[in-house]
Parts: sequence; structure tokens; C-alpha cells
Amino acid sequence: MAKITFTFEDKNIPTKIVEDAEEGLSILDIAEDNDVHLNHNCGAVCACSTCHVYINKGEDDLPEITDREEDFIDRAINPRLESRLACQCLIQDPNGEYEVEIPDQSQIIGHEH
Repeated sequence: MAKITFTFEDKNIPTKIVEDAEEGLSILDIAEDNDVHLNHNCGAVCACSTCHVYINKGEDDLPEITDREEDFIDRAINPRLESRLACQCLIQDPNGEYEVEIPDQSQIIGHEH
């Protein structure tokens, strides 16, 4: 199984390591299944930018970014070169190691924390 390390721009939230991430699931699915808070206002259909994350390791083992995803990332808060939408990042390497940083979500409408 793949390993995903979730870190947070908000340093008050502790790092979470998931060591049994299933191939074919999205990073958003894995976050939800492991109690990692990540907004997703559109229901994971690539129609908003609320599940915006930074892929700091493992990007080569994810599907290539689409034009549609890129358009929504341009609308995200503080996009960077390593920005992706977690709903579009399907785990493709069952033995891969991924490092995902979740940006500060306090400015997102619907933010719970």
C-alpha cells in the first residue's frame, strides 16, 4: 500500500501519516477516510478549488494535470507549481510515497475549524 504524509500550512495541526493508501483512490478520498480535514465544496467533481493541496513528493505517480484542473487551481488561494486538486490525484503506484501539504483553509467558505 502507498504511504501518504499529510502536513499542514497551519502548524497547529499535527502531521498525519497514512500507510495503507489504496491504489485508485484519490488523495481526497484517503484524507476523508483517515479523518484529515480537507474542504471539498463541489463534491469531488473538479468544479471548484477548495480541495487544493501542494504535492511535495510523489507527483510523478499521479495522473497528469488536466486543463480543467489547472483552470480551477488558478482560482485557488496561493497556488504554486506543486498545486493540485486532491479530488483529481488518484494514487497510481501501490508502493508510492507521497507528501501532501494542505494549505491554510481558514479563508474558505464552509471551513469548519
